Amino acid sequence: MEHILRIKDIVKKFGDFTAVDSISLDIKKGEIFGILGPNGAGKTTTINMILGLLKPTSGSITINGIDIAKHGNDVKKMMGLMTQETVVDGDLTARDNLEIFAKLYHVPDSKIPGKVKEALAESELTEFADKKAGTFSGGMQRRLALVKSMIQDPMLLILDEPTTGLDIQNRVSMWGHIKGLIKIGVTIILTTQYLEEADALCDRIAIIDHGKIKAIGTASELKRMVGTGRVLEIVLESEVQAQSAASLLKSRFKINPIVKGDRLDAIIEKWDPKMLPEMLSLLEKKKLIVSSVNVHFPTLDDVFIKLTGSGMRDSASNEYVSARSSAMVRGR
Repeated sequence: MEHILRIKDIVKKFGDFTAVDSISLDIKKGEIFGILGPNGAGKTTTINMILGLLKPTSGSITINGIDIAKHGNDVKKMMGLMTQETVVDGDLTARDNLEIFAKLYHVPDSKIPGKVKEALAESELTEFADKKAGTFSGGMQRRLALVKSMIQDPMLLILDEPTTGLDIQNRVSMWGHIKGLIKIGVTIILTTQYLEEADALCDRIAIIDHGKIKAIGTASELKRMVGTGRVLEIVLESEVQAQSAASLLKSRFKINPIVKGDRLDAIIEKWDPKMLPEMLSLLEKKKLIVSSVNVHFPTLDDVFIKLTGSGMRDSASNEYVSARSSAMVRGR
């Protein structure tokens, strides 16, 4: 399969600080590619360089074979962007929002009515076309923002946390709209703070931390990095009890629990269902009070913790969000 995006050894330095440290990756045409990482990992800077809003200190980025450093405006015409913030004008109707955005993206005037009609249908907003966007629910506004980012038929679409702030019903609905884009040949780069979203949508995922790619693969491939056994989580009454329980279980069952407050986590490669009753009985004998127990197959959360040493945190670092759409449009 051809690659639409090729990144080779990109480095980005801000003074003495290296935000991105020699990242290389290829994204195939027609796939949904997830980029995950905690705050400060380098994913924001990487996406800014893909968009042409930051120039790499070294390395190269090509989109559909075109070097973004040499032909930035040509490359930007191939891309769409949906930011984490919902960029719709609440004082304008859905139709007006789409028409104005189409003009900004230099869609030929003769094609705008048809493109707007298609976008309204795709976002299930046809009957609300002449209603002000400010009266829409959060889910309706996010759907409008999504089709706005598609109005110029981009080959590559970057979705920056597209479901942030949505309830589960609207989030699942948005997943369906995103999957529909693949059927018409769009390639998607997705960032998200919801690991189950990446699991549900992405063909492949890259986990970035400290400016480096820690792993790339399908969700299943990444989960196998944790192991094929089980993940054990035990919550006790206090951190002191969790520490005591971890030491006890490590000694008796030859496992290596990690204590996080009043909870301990352990990856058990060779899981035997008989182990759990034995563990609980031992803890009870030592008067260590168990509040809850969970045993499950490895998830992306477990992969994330193993590779970065932390859980997924809110992406509060949005220094680039508000400027990106306008910068891309100005670059047309």
